[in-house]
Amino acid sequence: MQEWNSAIDLIEQRLEGDLDISDVARVALTSEYHFRRMFSTLAGMPLSEYVRRRRMTVATADVLAGEPVVDVAVRFGYGSAAAFTRAFKSMHGLTPGQARQPGSVLRSQPPLRFHLRVEGRSDMRHRIVDKDAFALVGYRTTVPVVHEGPNPAIVEFEKSIDGDARALLLSLSNTEPAGPLAVTVRLAESRSEGAEVEYWRAVATTAADCGDLARIDVPSGLWVVFEADGKFPEALQHLWADAATEWFPANPYEWIEGPELLTIHPDPGGESGRGELWLPIERIPSDLGR
Repeated sequence: MQEWNSAIDLIEQRLEGDLDISDVARVALTSEYHFRRMFSTLAGMPLSEYVRRRRMTVATADVLAGEPVVDVAVRFGYGSAAAFTRAFKSMHGLTPGQARQPGSVLRSQPPLRFHLRVEGRSDMRHRIVDKDAFALVGYRTTVPVVHEGPNPAIVEFEKSIDGDARALLLSLSNTEPAGPLAVTVRLAESRSEGAEVEYWRAVATTAADCGDLARIDVPSGLWVVFEADGKFPEALQHLWADAATEWFPANPYEWIEGPELLTIHPDPGGESGRGELWLPIERIPSDLGR
């Protein structure tokens, strides 16, 4: 976590002026994509939102000290006083002028610090799969992220897929992971509650002709596959957080861009079961270390 905290320190040093996230990622010894994804999973907000809130927190002190709003706006990278005022009001619910009134209640974003805790609550059953190129085919929709419990939007979408459609999908499944898959494709940097993702009911296939089904062609590469069993859906929902907080910090791999695959095998009654989470990864070059 030392490199990640050094990355946070670099953000603090560059709150005024330009901030290149690729520079921040290099300090953390990782790619920009992996840094952004891990950050949003660990912090519960997109990296861009964190930077905006930190800038606004520091800038607010200057506003309260009586500096002209336009001067503060320019120093923190806003093109105009109006743009700064909109961002200020988005965070505080007040304009800069209102914030200067006695008794105004303001918000603050403290600098984040990352800590690796030894908890021992999970041995993270997993395997690494080097997989040839394949395709995901199926039906898709857009749903909000739900961290705990059933996702009503997914429940309704699944009900809309009839038996014939499901049978067609199963007939096309001919490569691992076998059978029906719940697939998520991130549409934004955030994985916070309510953020939108693309959700698919799909199968993995090498078939060239899949009719009119929606399709994602997935290149060959490495995948980490986590296993879980227990109460549904919480046992599977926790896999993403466990991967970010426990597995990636301890292993020489990066989470790379691509669909995330979930196999679901419910027990009779549907209240518990087992499943696998497939995440696309690549090995970190050994000269970068950890």
